[in-house]
Amino acid sequence: MTANVGGTVALGDNAARQLANATKTVPQLSTISPRWLTHLLQWVPVEAGIYRLNKVKNPEAIKVACTQREDESQLPRTYVEYEERPREYFLNAVSTVLDVHTRISDLYSSPHDQIKEQLRLTIETIKENQESQLINNADYGLLSQVVDEQRVFPLTGAPTPDDLDELLTKVWKEPAFFLTHPLAIAAFGREATRRGTPPPTVSLFGSQFVTWRGIPLIPSDKVPVADGKTKVLLLRIGDKRQGVVGLYQPGLAGEQSPGLSVRFMGINNHAIASYLISLYCSLAVLADDGLAVLEDVEVGKYHDYADIYK
Repeated sequence: MTANVGGTVALGDNAARQLANATKTVPQLSTISPRWLTHLLQWVPVEAGIYRLNKVKNPEAIKVACTQREDESQLPRTYVEYEERPREYFLNAVSTVLDVHTRISDLYSSPHDQIKEQLRLTIETIKENQESQLINNADYGLLSQVVDEQRVFPLTGAPTPDDLDELLTKVWKEPAFFLTHPLAIAAFGREATRRGTPPPTVSLFGSQFVTWRGIPLIPSDKVPVADGKTKVLLLRIGDKRQGVVGLYQPGLAGEQSPGLSVRFMGINNHAIASYLISLYCSLAVLADDGLAVLEDVEVGKYHDYADIYK
């Protein structure tokens, strides 16, 4: 098609584009998130897929005494008893089989390799599911492992500085971070600002995070929101601190990253190449006071924004 510009006939845009190379992006996957939880956890390699959590039984029964300088004959006698049936964690698999037609990978892999992109996008989805399982899995997820003594309920509905302080009384031994839905962080920021204590921020991994008492509030869209309510978790991290640890299987065949393997399964008689993608993981809370949750916090938006400034 030609174009008439100022009375002069010239080549038009639509026809000219046929000779031009378009710059093409890789496929953009809107469900990808930063997955801060998996970055912040300490990951412990697990032999044979089993992690046995040994605990001391009746720790208050361990007897010690401060004796007088001249009287050491009355020393208490004691021993440390272990639980006879400790909990065992078994690694959970997040898996799928990726199918790619060889005709597609042969003909349409320039400028972007079709197999590489298919694997990348599938792996990203598996890792998103991994973070969701670490929070929500009915067996080993964070929310399922909070004991009753470590559950707190909000004073007014919305998450307030007082509520987060109450959480800190439950995980007071070296707390690492709060974990909650972005809506709860926004609601907390409104409540804190309304009380005249706007929360400061801190830079981690090149991103800014709201903090309370110097402890960052880490966002994750995997923390469930239902009927305008969600939860706020507080974690202590690491095996040396008797906190929360992630578990993974090292040395997998076809290992791409810790706990993640990709294995070529062959090409069938329909010219379909198949790849088995598996990620093995779990999560353990080493001590009950390493994890606490603020239940049922309201994250609904203000109907009257003037209330924020009262």
